[in-house]
Amino acid sequence: MPEHDLPVPPDPDDAEPSPQDSTGGLPPEMAEALRRMTGGAQLPPELLQHLGEMGLGAIPVAQFESMMGQFRAMFSGPDEGPIAASVVTEVARKSVLADGDGTMSEREQRLAAEAGHVADLWLGQVTELEAPGLAGRAWSRAEWIEGTLAVWRELVSPVADGVTRALGDAVTAQFAETGFDQLPAGLLPPGTNPAAVLGQIGPLLRRAGASMFSMQLGEGLAALAGETLTGTEVSLPLTPEGALVLVPANIAAFAEGLEVDLDEVWLYLAVREAARLRLFEGAPWLGPQLLTAVQDYARGIEIDTAGIESAMAGVDPTNPEALQEQLSDKLFAPKPSAAQQAALARLETWLALIEGWVDVVADRAAAAHLPHAAALAETVRRRRALGGPAEKTFAGLVGLELRPRRLRDAANLFAALEAAGGASLRDAAWGHPDIAPTTADLDDVLGYVERRTAPAQEDELDAALERMLSVADDHAGGADDHAGADGDPARADDQRHADDHRHPGEA
Repeated sequence: MPEHDLPVPPDPDDAEPSPQDSTGGLPPEMAEALRRMTGGAQLPPELLQHLGEMGLGAIPVAQFESMMGQFRAMFSGPDEGPIAASVVTEVARKSVLADGDGTMSEREQRLAAEAGHVADLWLGQVTELEAPGLAGRAWSRAEWIEGTLAVWRELVSPVADGVTRALGDAVTAQFAETGFDQLPAGLLPPGTNPAAVLGQIGPLLRRAGASMFSMQLGEGLAALAGETLTGTEVSLPLTPEGALVLVPANIAAFAEGLEVDLDEVWLYLAVREAARLRLFEGAPWLGPQLLTAVQDYARGIEIDTAGIESAMAGVDPTNPEALQEQLSDKLFAPKPSAAQQAALARLETWLALIEGWVDVVADRAAAAHLPHAAALAETVRRRRALGGPAEKTFAGLVGLELRPRRLRDAANLFAALEAAGGASLRDAAWGHPDIAPTTADLDDVLGYVERRTAPAQEDELDAALERMLSVADDHAGGADDHAGADGDPARADDQRHADDHRHPGEA
């Protein structure tokens, strides 16, 4: 065969790239999804290959696009600070709807209104603390989340701010230490200034941290909404003024197996809720004290930055749920500071006193009307002993393992006050924070009762002594009307004459 008839081998440079080469090993549909994200621009093959090695190709395209949509929404909306209310609400609502949550019917609203009215009447017979305008309302779980979110944001904003700052600092510190060499080739333009990049991504990282914390808050509130029986069962003033909130779905689950008529359960829980609302209204200083104690604890939280850095170092970017789980376990430092311990002690005492007072007052109001009041009270106590919704929520949201252990002592204290001076003495303990019981008073209930009853006896002695001194002053004043400084009546008359002719300007 002539030499010029030999077949010419194809030039490798002229060969068309295979689909596998153009997508860096990613499935074509995933590569196309990435191109849609960039507005049709071709991504560097090195970057595609790196994404494929990270496991991106194993994710369903629909799931990936949904995840990217959430990521874009994270940065496209307005900056809402350390807690994004829109993210919290969306995550929480989706969670409760997935577990089953419906709109309240007219019957449930009517039952709530009636239960609230009756409970308020019964409480009026056993306490002078009032909350005018209380109205019973039936809320779905989603409505409870939306109705209490404003207070939750105020409570956990300090720790949310600490978490987002720590998360941003951990990531920027990691890049500052290792540089950008670990990033795939072609991701950053040549000659990029690392310091400038860090300055630009700092705010983005803070928003990402806020979004992540907000998702955690939303999940925590959804879990709490699935358990809480009434609006303020966690002993915090969460609901709008005048709203006596009952959560029918949770009350029905609570009543299962109790062998008590559901209407009676509604009434008993309404009595407890109305008692809390009367207390928050009658002692207006109490709500701010509770919020301040929680915030003082939250501000003192030390974020475990080393734990965050280790979580970020081993993160799988294709599994945001795993990252969130890792961070939730590594956020908080294990040992509270002295300031935190003091805030925790105050908070535990306040919550124990609130629930102790509610126990006593609710039992007095319900015992005369509900045949199973004692059994329901014991069921509530067991529910708290096992770890109620408040404890779980605080532990997840602010790293606060809340377990007020002194509830029985608090109930004994208010029962002792009632035995010593009736309902008026029992309720007067809430008249001012300076006279409210303290942790030390829970250790010495009888001593506190003696101090609270002693002022009445001292007032009677003081009044008698004041009357005696007043009578003595009257006698002395009568004698002075007829005598001068040296006891001479004539000099007294001269002095009065001089006073009558004194110039107005003279001393």
